[in-house]
Amino acid sequence: MMNLHSEPRVNDKNQIIPPQNYNVKCLSMGMLTPPDGAIIWRGPLVMSAIQRLLKGADWSPLDVLVVDTPPGTGDVHLSLTQHTPITGVLLVSTPHKAAIDVTIRGAEMYHKLKVPILGLVENMRYSICDNCNHHIEFFKPRTESSHPKLPETLISLPLDSHIADCGESGTPVVIKHPDSEHAKLFNKLALQVWSTLQEKQETNETANDTNK
Repeated sequence: MMNLHSEPRVNDKNQIIPPQNYNVKCLSMGMLTPPDGAIIWRGPLVMSAIQRLLKGADWSPLDVLVVDTPPGTGDVHLSLTQHTPITGVLLVSTPHKAAIDVTIRGAEMYHKLKVPILGLVENMRYSICDNCNHHIEFFKPRTESSHPKLPETLISLPLDSHIADCGESGTPVVIKHPDSEHAKLFNKLALQVWSTLQEKQETNETANDTNK
């Protein structure tokens, strides 16, 4: 999706050097394993791989480190929360009831582990007509009463062929179509998250100064 295909190099400290494109560093287990091989791991191996990706790579310098995890409440999520300082969690879900139910369980897990939740991103909420720009809704409107435990929705993203094509070609929509409605939505979301992270950092710094 980021048009990165080469195997990551290793520096003189035996740290993985994350490949970079569009000024974004990326690293995944898919880059470190044979392309056609299945990754069949139990819990300890999963946790070891997470530590390798996070602490065994030369990430610096960074503004933000985003860890994209599979849905659910499994070993990956527990290992991250137990061994990594997390500023906040951004939940992503389609508006389908089954997906929402999984998202709520994930939110409850993070609440119990005292990990802050930044909000919810609704993916594939609607489609935009190419002729009249009308929004075509795929799902019934969600009410707070029907899902009271669901976090605040930060933004709703459309199901759109332009976004799909960009993902397939390895050029993000914000790069290929920077003035499009889709790019504006992603930029809006990024600014929202960045603003929240900055506020949290300032609050933590104030608290640390007070405790000195």
